[in-house]
Amino acid sequence: MRGLFGLAIAGMLAACGAAAAQDRLKVAVGGQRGVGESFPSELGAAAGIFKKHGIDLEVLYTDSTGETLQAVIARGAQIGYAAGFTGVMGPFSKGAPLRVIGSSFTGGSQLYWYVRADSPIRSVRDAEGKTVAYSSTGSSAHTSVQALLKYSGVAFKPTPTGSTPSTYAAVMSGQVDVGWAGAPFGVEQLQKGEIRMVWKANAAPDMDKQTIRVIVAHADDLKARRELYVRYLKAYVETQDWVYGTPEGLKAYAAWANLSEGAAKAALDEFMPRSAVDPYRIAGVEEALTDAVNFKYTAERLTKAQVEELIQIAK
Repeated sequence: MRGLFGLAIAGMLAACGAAAAQDRLKVAVGGQRGVGESFPSELGAAAGIFKKHGIDLEVLYTDSTGETLQAVIARGAQIGYAAGFTGVMGPFSKGAPLRVIGSSFTGGSQLYWYVRADSPIRSVRDAEGKTVAYSSTGSSAHTSVQALLKYSGVAFKPTPTGSTPSTYAAVMSGQVDVGWAGAPFGVEQLQKGEIRMVWKANAAPDMDKQTIRVIVAHADDLKARRELYVRYLKAYVETQDWVYGTPEGLKAYAAWANLSEGAAKAALDEFMPRSAVDPYRIAGVEEALTDAVNFKYTAERLTKAQVEELIQIAK
């Protein structure tokens, strides 16, 4: 009996030791909760997937790419999520200790621009002289608006409007002509005909083949604990498998996004296909480097050595 009792005590101590050994990570997510592809950290933590990989995860939300990057630079968070790729290049070129460890979103299918149902605007051509929203400087929405301005030749007026809810309020009250959003925000309003989509980010063709948002880490912590970031991305992908591949995962995503399950599935299928959210896929780097200069995020094009230093996928 004593032997069995001793084994039981040892087992409990080992379990406590395993729990204590969880590595803590804080993730700063750029943008409104419930918007875009930012669900893996929060849903994976709630489902116990990150704990299975030895990670105790805390998630906080910021208002912009700038706030997200500042949180990582100041070590208020170890990971910055959904930061505009070209927006990251700016502070990196000036010496900020930022490293890209994965992709958040590739392509132009998730960001879209919309108008009120009664608006006469039906295409980019109709937006001549009109105000067109984006979130903040350095964001993927900002890059997309700048790319469309250049590609279309239509002289609309790029206008910063902040978060998706504040932009929606501005559009519905007539303060802004064309609003921006990232699915799943607004999908149910689109389905009900309360608003009308007029274009997606891929209206500027180059945006459809570029990684537009990325996952970043502080350079020093990545160097010291690289294996932890490898585990983070493994748990992240496992969470995506669960959401995209199981009824339980879809239900959790729908609750997180405050959507019906039908609207949630439509948001994933139409706006966020699985290939677009692969964290190991960084695409269109050359085009992004050019955009960073053209849109004045960087004074000059990053060198090959700088790109290799910046992009360090956590595999």
